[in-house]
Amino acid sequence: AARRGVHIVADNAGVVKDVAVEGLYIHDVNGTNKRKDNGGIIFRTNGNKTPSRFEGLTIARNLIWKVDRSAIAGVSYHAMRTRWNPSLRVVIRDNHVEDIGGDGIVPWATDGALVEHNIAKGCNKRSQTYNAGIWPWSTDNTLMRLNRASFTRTTMDGQGFDSDYNSRNTIIEYNLSHDNEGGFLLICTPGKRNQAENLGNQGTIARYNISRNDRTRTFHAGGAAERTQVYGNAIYIGPGLDVQLVLIADWSGWPKGLEFRDNLFHSEGTARYGHEISRAKDGTYGLGPGWGPAEGVVFSGNSYEGNHVDKPEDKAPSKAPKALKESDWNWPGPQLDPAKPEKFASYIKAHRAWMVRLMERQHGVKLK
Repeated sequence: AARRGVHIVADNAGVVKDVAVEGLYIHDVNGTNKRKDNGGIIFRTNGNKTPSRFEGLTIARNLIWKVDRSAIAGVSYHAMRTRWNPSLRVVIRDNHVEDIGGDGIVPWATDGALVEHNIAKGCNKRSQTYNAGIWPWSTDNTLMRLNRASFTRTTMDGQGFDSDYNSRNTIIEYNLSHDNEGGFLLICTPGKRNQAENLGNQGTIARYNISRNDRTRTFHAGGAAERTQVYGNAIYIGPGLDVQLVLIADWSGWPKGLEFRDNLFHSEGTARYGHEISRAKDGTYGLGPGWGPAEGVVFSGNSYEGNHVDKPEDKAPSKAPKALKESDWNWPGPQLDPAKPEKFASYIKAHRAWMVRLMERQHGVKLK
């Protein structure tokens, strides 16, 4: 059965203003893994009679542990473009979600959502289907920054982060992704679609992130995403890992305009590059050299350290970040036992500071 810790619903209510869901401990929600709209905190807009949305929704400082299927997720009648009525001023901040059946944090039908300083650990543990850590769907102008996604399970997606379809201008910056079975970042949209309802994936920017020991594939560009920029990221592939660092794949279409510039690709294992030539039932891909039918794939000014197979042509001088020394990391940073919620407030404060310091060290910037 569908079960939810908190269910926030704007049901044919017009504009619902200034809702806050803060400081909760939500755990052991035994929902169904067959539906995304249940689990920890679900926010829903239904406007089949009166178009409805939130203007001001804050989900902050919540500890969510052992819930199925989604930790924090939106659902909306207004997600497709023929009914588009996005919620505004949505902020998802300072939450820790752990041991999640499916997705971690997924805003739907929003414009200008801010997703920052969240930790998603151990997502996609039980659903046995496609899920990821932190990702928007059917959104415009989402900013995801200073989040940490780790130990996402399986290769059915299984990435820490995702820029998904029916979305424009998603920015993914200063995030930390590590030890995710499916990789760091998925960027996807089907090529064949009803374009009145689904405008695809346009203008994704992934910049200044860190990926450490993500498995299977680091960057997975699936389908007909357009105008994607990936720059200034620091990618670390650990000893013994064999990873498709860039995988370009078919989803009834191929990417158009995909630029990788000034990234650090630091491989102590094996890093591979290429396009899909086969796909298995577990969501993994066979890789062939080159970019297949994809158009406008450009590599410029990246730094390639260690072992790289079918390395792309890249002649520009590099402005990529420099590799951190092990002493720079202070790894693995602050940790939380989710069975001890009384430690949550001090943990979130310490984790915020640790993340900012790590990003400042890696990228040589000063962050607020």
